[in-house]
Amino acid sequence: MATRGFQGRPRTESAAVPPGQYVTDDFPVLTAGPTEYIDEADWKMTITDGTTSKTYDWQSLHALGTVDLVTDFHCVTHWTKLGSTWTGVPVAKVFEDAGVEEFEHALVKSYGGYTTNLPTEDLLEHDAMIAVAFEGDDLTPAHGGPVRLFVPHLYLWKSAKWLSEIRFTDDEEPGFWERAGYHNYGDPWREQRYYSD
Repeated sequence: MATRGFQGRPRTESAAVPPGQYVTDDFPVLTAGPTEYIDEADWKMTITDGTTSKTYDWQSLHALGTVDLVTDFHCVTHWTKLGSTWTGVPVAKVFEDAGVEEFEHALVKSYGGYTTNLPTEDLLEHDAMIAVAFEGDDLTPAHGGPVRLFVPHLYLWKSAKWLSEIRFTDDEEPGFWERAGYHNYGDPWREQRYYSD
């Protein structure tokens, strides 16, 4: 992972911060490869169950209605950012609109080839969103813009940048970091960083 512009504070014992994490006021840039630059006019995302599919562009995603979510989020590299405002469309709303079948697992794909896997319930029964803005501003390419997945209750590598597809499936298929030895689930409160954790 590459990191730029990071300034952390010492670890805290706050109940809001998972074990092994420290708080930062910055939003470090971390990525598995080069930054993707996708114009809003060219961006598209497909929701599919392998049989039924629906593709969204910038306008059709926004037409579903965006919400604001104030939450903390946590990176596997030990930093936590508290009380940030994200704007986007809840994954559950997109799923319902797409009319796809609910399977047990989801594989999330990004422009540039990045993938990550999640249980479907973590996308539909929590605060997961298709995010378009952070702190009131459009997401920058460095932070996954124009559109990224945001799953605040799991480590940030599960919140795939430059979102291009969510595929619901019966079979669990590990993604990029999971194949490289990261934990399959990634719960910050249980410090599920690596496969052996």
